[in-house]
Amino acid sequence: MDYKQLIIRGISYSQTQSGAYALLLEHEETHIKLPVVIGNFEAQSISLGLEKDIHPPRPLTHDLFTKFIVSANYELVSVIIYQIVDGVFFSNINFKNKANDEELILDARTSDAVAMAVRFDAPIFTTQQVLNEAGILLELEDVAKEDQSFSETVQPEDNLRSVSMEELQKLLEEAVKEEDYDTALEIQEEIKRRKKKID
Repeated sequence: MDYKQLIIRGISYSQTQSGAYALLLEHEETHIKLPVVIGNFEAQSISLGLEKDIHPPRPLTHDLFTKFIVSANYELVSVIIYQIVDGVFFSNINFKNKANDEELILDARTSDAVAMAVRFDAPIFTTQQVLNEAGILLELEDVAKEDQSFSETVQPEDNLRSVSMEELQKLLEEAVKEEDYDTALEIQEEIKRRKKKID
């Protein structure tokens, strides 16, 4: 299968879910961004994994599992986000035994898989289908500053059909800027629905 490599663009506090964070992954070639809602512990673990110079006084769960993998003579080869169902991402962690090249594939939550991948500097991949279903294509640098706040301009899902394509694009850009990825996905679905009609 033709997998698409993702890079970590950042982690920010989620505007839509209290106590949650948004992990932003990006396909470098197309700049399609994949927002994944993760918990506080996983956000902290991924951040610490990215900051190689910071070591907690006691090992975190992901650090402990990393030591176990190394001790068992395995290496983490890659992470694959292979599916999204009802807004939930499904991932596999691919390991390889250093002694006999035997492969081991484990099912994992995407947040845990990414937290492990950063500790091994392993690549993260996804499928074109996942990018099509959950990806958001935006250049955040080009987003114009709006005088009116996003919360005042966003339309309920039922009213999106009455908004022009140009306005939908502005609302989508504002939703991503505000890190309201749930609303952004709803708006993107409406844009896709209209494009299908044109095709």
